[in-house]
Amino acid sequence: MKKPSAKKLPAIRYTIVPKDLASHLFDVSVTVEQPSADGQVFALPAWIPGSYMIREFSRNIVQIRAESQGKQVGLVKLDKHSWRAAPVDGPLSLHYEVYAWDLSVRAAHLDQTHGFFNGTSVFLRALGHESLPQVLDIVRSSEPAAKRWRVATALPELAAKRYGFGTYIAADYDELIDHPVEMGDFALASFKAHGVAHDIVISGHVPNLDMARLQADLQAICETQIAFFEPKTRQAPMARYVFLTLAVGDGYGGLEHRASTALICARADLPVVSTPRQLAAGDGYLKFLGLCSHEYFHTWNVKRIKPAAFAPYDLQNETYTSLLWLFEGFTSYYDDLLLVRAGLIDEATYLTLQAKTISSVLRGSGRTKQSVAASSFDAWGKYYRQDENAPNAIVSYYTKGSLVALAFDLTIRAKTEGKKSLDDVMLALWQRVGRDFYDGAKPGPRGISAAAVEALFDDATGLRLKPLFNRYVRGTDELPLAKLYAPFGIRLLDERKSNKPSFDAAIGRDGADSKLAQVHEGGAAHLAGLSAGDILVAVDGLRVGGTAASLEGLLARYQVGQSVQVHAFRRDELMAFEVLLQGERIAAISLDVVDGGKKRRGPARPSA
Repeated sequence: MKKPSAKKLPAIRYTIVPKDLASHLFDVSVTVEQPSADGQVFALPAWIPGSYMIREFSRNIVQIRAESQGKQVGLVKLDKHSWRAAPVDGPLSLHYEVYAWDLSVRAAHLDQTHGFFNGTSVFLRALGHESLPQVLDIVRSSEPAAKRWRVATALPELAAKRYGFGTYIAADYDELIDHPVEMGDFALASFKAHGVAHDIVISGHVPNLDMARLQADLQAICETQIAFFEPKTRQAPMARYVFLTLAVGDGYGGLEHRASTALICARADLPVVSTPRQLAAGDGYLKFLGLCSHEYFHTWNVKRIKPAAFAPYDLQNETYTSLLWLFEGFTSYYDDLLLVRAGLIDEATYLTLQAKTISSVLRGSGRTKQSVAASSFDAWGKYYRQDENAPNAIVSYYTKGSLVALAFDLTIRAKTEGKKSLDDVMLALWQRVGRDFYDGAKPGPRGISAAAVEALFDDATGLRLKPLFNRYVRGTDELPLAKLYAPFGIRLLDERKSNKPSFDAAIGRDGADSKLAQVHEGGAAHLAGLSAGDILVAVDGLRVGGTAASLEGLLARYQVGQSVQVHAFRRDELMAFEVLLQGERIAAISLDVVDGGKKRRGPARPSA
């Protein structure tokens, strides 16, 4: 891809400086050479693509002023995100401070150990000038703690050296905010995947990190995914890719970008020399590789294959789509499946991971009330704002969406006798919707609508799949996974212990006491009148300790069908409840390979 030049058009110019590490302040400026004649308007995004919640990043702007040719210019705040500068003749600059103390992949963070930012948190956009080149000067902090810092980003260099402070450039504002930046004394390694350079950046102290293992495993993942989408050319859609990883004591999360990903993980999840070569479900390192695989798959699925509603993004307002089951759910399906195809886990481990997902979805009754299409649309108000009633009211478009993908895959393979699979659908999406997304010369609208998705599924497979969309995407029917697995020699079993007494509630902690974090609808706690937030005091006169194991130990002395008296505090009032103990209601799914299956070309196979 040809590097954009700031000399062709007037560019919007930004400067960012880690100003005060202890106060967590970035000093930012933006200059517009030819501001709007009626007063230039600037706005900070209200949310970041990939995280569907209004974040109101502008609340972190501490102070702001405008000037032109050395003179102060009037600046009026229009709303919580936007400012208008008075009309001026000549260049206009805004100078402002941003408080950066959000240790996540979504925003910005700055202290003596490192600096990190997403453009959506720090770069006010100049309305009407978003399509111009955006030049960014990243300036080194003058504080001694930052003396050894380097810069990691996939943003193209203009005058900076690789990993150095200096000037970078983006073709437009959308590209500028799609390249997070890490500054610090980080560990760095590189590899090539089908000729494309990839960097692994690890910030945070990680003793005895096995970087060679990480390089090899990520290379296998990246080459597998590139070949998946471009089986003939093995051509990646980006010129370079960066895994920006922050290792902490306890953390997990990732956010996709067009040529990089921002990750946060527990340092214990990163490999050391003694990490077993054979990974098992539950291993922290396998969880981290799954996260990397998920975010890397997004390079195609959602960063380029996009819902029409995201082309372009409305960064000031909630932007609704009913397709997150496809963009997040299908990505969740392929993240572990491609670990099998990359040779990093075996079939048995994969089936264990899949069984855990099935159990997770079956845990809550919300799956019978909300479809994955509705869950996608309601992400802004429900999925990203979950409360104690979430298991009873909503379903995850990630986990349930991955099972919908599984159901489509098994159905397509069975009905076409292995000639087609969900892979064909993903390739069609890539070739028709995603491959040319950033090609400015391509005419016409970008992205895909829900109706076009359904038509593409049929066209790519030669099947009529509307009944599946009606029942499992727009509807809430239970997925018949046992029936779908059977032709592929896989048996689904539910191994829950029906004779194990249970409250059917999630237990949290409140100081030294146990607290009901969630009460599942129809369970023993719910039927007895207990509620989320209640502090458990005693069961039949015996104190409940501060852990779920304490409650389990007390209940182990009883049998299903017996009643126990439970005392609990609700607010500051002591209440008594008669609880009729039920058997375990939470599914415990396992998947077994059955010898003599009719077809062994199921999606669990590395060759699938």
